[in-house]
Amino acid sequence: MKVLCNGEAQEIASGTRVADYIRQLGLDIYSVVVECDGRILTREEYGSHELQDGSVLELIRFVGGG
Repeated sequence: MKVLCNGEAQEIASGTRVADYIRQLGLDIYSVVVECDGRILTREEYGSHELQDGSVLELIRFVGGG
């Protein structure tokens, strides 16, 4: 199935949850804020929120530095 993540079409497996998708991208779930289909998800939802064909994601990653 296809999702749109930060403006790019991505092919993912059916049944993929947000936490799984973030890990597939090589990101730490604690450094990413996720908006899915216009709604910001809580981190508690990452493990249970199943992506659907056509889901639109925006991932915002926080990076420290100085």
